Amino acid sequence: MTITGAVSRASLAEAMDRLEAVISSAGPDLDGLGGDLFAVLHLIDREHGLRRAVSDPARDGADKAQLVRILLEGKVSPAALGLVADVVRMRWSTPSELSDAVETLAVTAESARAEAAGRLDDLEDELFRFSRVIEGEVGLRGALAGPGLPADRKEGLVTTLLEGKVQPATLALVTELVLRPRGRSLEGGLAEYGRIVARRRERLVALVRTPVALTDAQRTRLAAVLAAAYGHEVHLNIELDPTAIGGLSIEIGDEIIDGTIAGRLDDVRRRLGTG
Repeated sequence: MTITGAVSRASLAEAMDRLEAVISSAGPDLDGLGGDLFAVLHLIDREHGLRRAVSDPARDGADKAQLVRILLEGKVSPAALGLVADVVRMRWSTPSELSDAVETLAVTAESARAEAAGRLDDLEDELFRFSRVIEGEVGLRGALAGPGLPADRKEGLVTTLLEGKVQPATLALVTELVLRPRGRSLEGGLAEYGRIVARRRERLVALVRTPVALTDAQRTRLAAVLAAAYGHEVHLNIELDPTAIGGLSIEIGDEIIDGTIAGRLDDVRRRLGTG
């Protein structure tokens, strides 16, 4: 879901601004906004001719918006319909980047739903924890990500596992990834969605590996230190790792801050040429 074209990046930024305006005025429609945007994504992913038509830079933007209105009127909320009509008026480098942009908008809308309920942190944590469950349970991963089960049984399995245990936005996003991975692994999709959720508050996400659980006070101090160092609020995902012998290993984006004893030993071996 990486949008690389310069034209598409500019359009995505504009689309996100439009989404924020919709979110601020959506009211009750906010609960269904993400689902409506995912429904639009499913349609344009399935109908390749439609996707080409609404992303064609040579076609008049008003004509593309009218096509969308004819197809979607009465099938999605007015808020979602207006947003999608705006999006197809914009210019996109490739048809697939239009699809990726709609997916980004849908995930952001689900994040806004969690935020409105005061549970944005929970959404991040629940997606992260589910990704770790999937990595550790090979049989479950195979059932959800493999071709063996039909879609309805996969959806039923996700519902059985998560309904009533996580918030609605988490259930919606996990179900979306299980049923429509769009060429990604389940873990990769969860990581991408987690990054979009994190950007909801322009925060950095730090993966912290530690041999022992951190206390609330330690977590608070670590988050404060990292926020001061990076100039952004930092959300901590804590992973217990018995191989991290003392200290912490912190991964933020492409940067790794390794303060573990094991990390120091590896560094010493490299310096001595024995590693």
